[in-house]
Amino acid sequence: MTTKGRYALRAIIALAKLYEKNKMVSINTLSEEEDISSLFLEQIFFKLRKAGIVKSIRGPGGGFLFNRPLDSINVKEVLDAAGEEMTVLPCDRQSTNCDRISECIAHRVIISVTDKVNEYLESITLKMLLENREWRSEGVRE
Repeated sequence: MTTKGRYALRAIIALAKLYEKNKMVSINTLSEEEDISSLFLEQIFFKLRKAGIVKSIRGPGGGFLFNRPLDSINVKEVLDAAGEEMTVLPCDRQSTNCDRISECIAHRVIISVTDKVNEYLESITLKMLLENREWRSEGVRE
């Protein structure tokens, strides 16, 4: 996962935390909260808005809100919207250039692992991240 994907996930979780309190959240607030460049966040939130995950309201007191309930937005969707494709190795994206693809067991393993990672990310909603202690800081592995 690149910086863009990590920042998108951090920012959307920060928005979700503040959203629980029914607060509109500005890019500047998210930037300060997560110590991420506001210009970078603008790019990310443009993509999230385009994907229908968030909506924005302009003007004084404006900011971002979710376009859908938190239990209908999953981590994979956020990463996809940010342009962060989750693949284990680039091999499965180069299949047209490989002469061994039809009999390559390693390729099948790579695709299977990539599929499992994406299925897992699809199973985690923003609501789950906020409500489940497993995802809170005391459960984080470094």
